[in-house]
Amino acid sequence: MKVRGKTIVVTGAGNGIGRELALLLLARGAKVAAVDIVAVFLRETAELAGDDAGLALFEADVADRREVEALPARVVERLGAVDGIINDAGIIQPMVKVANLDGATTDRVLAVNLQGVINMTRAFLPDLLQRPEAHIVNISSMGGFLPVPGQTVYGASKAAVKLFTEGLHSELRDTRVRVTVVFPGAVATNIAVNSGLGDLTEAVAGGKVPAMVPPGTAARRIVDGMERDRYRVLIGRDARLMDGLYRLDPRRAAAFIYRQMRSILPA
Repeated sequence: MKVRGKTIVVTGAGNGIGRELALLLLARGAKVAAVDIVAVFLRETAELAGDDAGLALFEADVADRREVEALPARVVERLGAVDGIINDAGIIQPMVKVANLDGATTDRVLAVNLQGVINMTRAFLPDLLQRPEAHIVNISSMGGFLPVPGQTVYGASKAAVKLFTEGLHSELRDTRVRVTVVFPGAVATNIAVNSGLGDLTEAVAGGKVPAMVPPGTAARRIVDGMERDRYRVLIGRDARLMDGLYRLDPRRAAAFIYRQMRSILPA
């Protein structure tokens, strides 16, 4: 689905990949409903977009089903009928093992990363089914098909997004709604800081962790995948490499990632 002239909803649009997605879609001639839980981040996105009349801001928590159920009517009132959604909103867990992860953090990671995607899909799908063409893009993670120690609950949430999206694709095969699942590897956002790892610049330079893809590059590959009706999109050399290795030998792939991550894991 070509995005020019279409109305696309982007969650997590206040920073990182979500912000870059919103700006890129505007540049390609789409109207964008930018959704984020933090209003100040949305305003920063709007400042970067300039005076683009195709941008509308919506403060909402995707994990809150009632807030999400109210979104379609709000978006339609501002921008007209919705042609697509990109579910990018997500949070990472602290870089700790399951035994040391508290219940509140576990619940929040699952609520935002998985339930948020389900909430958004269920809220907008009835309208999308009425459009001449429409598209749903869900952002999973390389950690959604490969176990990353210290990110087990985050990975479980993204693995669920993977299967949810693939199941949705099958259910919608005979409709005009297309579905894409995205697997980013390491992307240069604030995700490392949010996990408690801090700045990984030295680790990248020393070869301890893979080079990170700029968020603008990730956004371009996501929108390109959407426009080309890709079933799955892998972002980054690490994601492509590990996808192949995991298919070949899952246990070996898991051991490889453990060795790569061991130096930055807490004791």
